Amino acid sequence: MNEAYAEWLVKRKTQFVSYVLVGLMGVVTVICVLLALTGIGGIISMILMFLAGGATYLLHRNTNIEFEYLYIGGQLSIDKIMGRAKRKKVWEGSMDDIQIIAPSDSYVLKDYARQGARKVDVSSGIPGVKTYTIMVQAGANSSEIVFEPNDKMLHCIRQTAPRKVVL
Repeated sequence: MNEAYAEWLVKRKTQFVSYVLVGLMGVVTVICVLLALTGIGGIISMILMFLAGGATYLLHRNTNIEFEYLYIGGQLSIDKIMGRAKRKKVWEGSMDDIQIIAPSDSYVLKDYARQGARKVDVSSGIPGVKTYTIMVQAGANSSEIVFEPNDKMLHCIRQTAPRKVVL
């Protein structure tokens, strides 16, 4: 049995604004805790403390994003991991749904571009990193998925469907 298997984890670049917002919400949370402990404001300060703490947690969790690509014998799955705790499936499909996988700056993609195609970016967002685009046609729905595979994943996909991968 010759099953092709590859997995790869890519961390999304966190923007500077996200660091500032998380830090600012942390300061607001500390101020609310101090107000609640001193008794100033009564029950309102307790409610604000819990709201600020929850907002800080959610903001931190949603700014720390990773993408996991998993390829197993003709099936490609892309998951979004938020805060290293919550996982959400972004896309899953077989090689039958994929029309072509090519570098994002390749001229080959122009032949497969569709008007109104849904574009999904699951790459790190770091400038200068080589990204690939998956063109998907499933029924009437078409999608462009920009991702950042490693060499092993490209090799496994190319073994399964050599005509669909452009290097």
